[in-house]
Amino acid sequence: MTERRLTHVDATGRARMVDISDKAVTQRSATARGRVTCSAEAVERIAADAIAKGSVLDTARLAGIMGAKRTSDLIPLCHPLALRHIDVDLRLDTSGVVIEATARVEGATGVEMEALTAVAIAGLTVIDMIKAVDHWASITDVTLVHKEGGRSGRLDRPGSG
Repeated sequence: MTERRLTHVDATGRARMVDISDKAVTQRSATARGRVTCSAEAVERIAADAIAKGSVLDTARLAGIMGAKRTSDLIPLCHPLALRHIDVDLRLDTSGVVIEATARVEGATGVEMEALTAVAIAGLTVIDMIKAVDHWASITDVTLVHKEGGRSGRLDRPGSG
């Protein structure tokens, strides 16, 4: 069995940025999902647009988009990417806010981290906006659910449908 090595670590164990110079430029996309779990009162107030700081879902959507665009500034060794598209969708359910983000790029490396960052930043924004109503809201289940393009082709997380 061939041992898989970490791509962000050199032969001496030091962190490094991966050289993508020889990788093919292709259409790539990634979708991530997560949730903010919060109180029923917070869900009701978000739905009624009755949070003092403003529209929670609209503000979190914008924050997620902005976060995706700044991923390489936030996560060491991520390549800066010229995103072609980022979509952040937020919806309420009985226990909180479900967040899904899809990022697209034409490039030599994937956009998984951009989609994940969008979900995380949108979730943090929801928490910031509702913290006066629910001190214990939390972000959970931030995960990659789909990616395509590049060497690995199309991958879907089992059970994420």
